[in-house]
Amino acid sequence: MPAAWRRLVRYEKSLAGDAVVCGVDEAGRGPLAGPVVAAAVVLAPGGRWDGLDDSKVVSAELRQQLFARVVKEARAFSWAVVGQRAIDHMNIRRASLEAMRRSIARLPIAPGLVLVDGNTEVPSIVHPQRAVVDGDARLISVAAASIVAKVVRDRIMERLDTVWPVYGFARHKGYSTPEHLEAISRHGPCPLHRYSFTPVSVQSLALG
Repeated sequence: MPAAWRRLVRYEKSLAGDAVVCGVDEAGRGPLAGPVVAAAVVLAPGGRWDGLDDSKVVSAELRQQLFARVVKEARAFSWAVVGQRAIDHMNIRRASLEAMRRSIARLPIAPGLVLVDGNTEVPSIVHPQRAVVDGDARLISVAAASIVAKVVRDRIMERLDTVWPVYGFARHKGYSTPEHLEAISRHGPCPLHRYSFTPVSVQSLALG
């Protein structure tokens, strides 16, 4: 069985040929609190990426190692953050796409092809693009972007845990774990919460 990264490289090459590829992914669509973060990564061709895969199947320790390597060795990378109030205003789908758009716009080089994780292309970008379902598990550049987005968002939530420590953000990163739901029920939502998400909005109404 070939290493996962070789499979990801081969499939990406079949889609992009010799184009300069930018992979784009986001982290944080599902949580009840915090921002959504998107990353765009252009990897240098020919690298060996042992362990690089979809961030959801990579251990936290390996994600940190891969993040450090991507930001050191990638040809270009960027990320963008869209906060919880903007998510409430525009909905999470649009906020995720906006974060992706911003991350692409911040790249210091122009990609020849943008590969987007999911089934929706990013609006208002000038570069050719292609949306690929499960791209973070199928394309090496998108897998790299998924690592960057996940690590950046996790670090944001860990830092915000020091501001609102009663919710446990450093542990669950804002997802709807039993611990988090219990904390919302006990303390009510805080400014970091997404008030348009049902468990939060219900508690907000209950508190008056």
